Amino acid sequence: MKLDPETLRQLVDRTLGHYHARAASFWEGTRNHDVEQNIEALLRHIQSPAPCSILDFGCGPGRDLLAFTRRGHRVIGLEGAPALSAMARIHSGCEVWQQDFLSLDLPAAHFDGVFANASLFHVPRQELPRVLRQLHATLKPGGVLFSSNPRGDNQESVNGERYGAYYDLATWREYLAAAGFAELEHYFRPAGLPCEQQPWLASVWRRVEPA
Repeated sequence: MKLDPETLRQLVDRTLGHYHARAASFWEGTRNHDVEQNIEALLRHIQSPAPCSILDFGCGPGRDLLAFTRRGHRVIGLEGAPALSAMARIHSGCEVWQQDFLSLDLPAAHFDGVFANASLFHVPRQELPRVLRQLHATLKPGGVLFSSNPRGDNQESVNGERYGAYYDLATWREYLAAAGFAELEHYFRPAGLPCEQQPWLASVWRRVEPA
């Protein structure tokens, strides 16, 4: 069912409010998560010479901004929760844009890579095609998008105060292809476990141009 603009805004605000109110505990709970596999998956597919220009889309309190900076890349964060965006600036020293998924303002053909780690599943399903097109447009030609989301059976729900949409690989591929991306690779996380114990779907995509 298509949601009206007011309902959409309430849904996004509830999710951002959850993270804003729990910013400190979120930082403590995630600061030591190992996402090196995901960072390397993005970087190895970028064809531009280093240092690369990267957008950390949904950067949270800044853990991965710092990781990219330490590798010598130019990275900008984007975060909708005010407390998290403030923490990200402090923790990383990077520029952080406070924007939410309903009101994105991204520069055209600006980034070599977009790192969307555990963020795109919070985009309301009816808005996902638009957001993916905006990410396509903010990448340079041939630029690379990384995404990692909890996988599911294409359902959407509100868990407490947080909205989430949970896609299987086939449906995720349909969304990305429709937005103008070509798949480079995908894998499930955490590494080294049986598939049924790997709740995260990671995938890497290249911006392609219309024929």
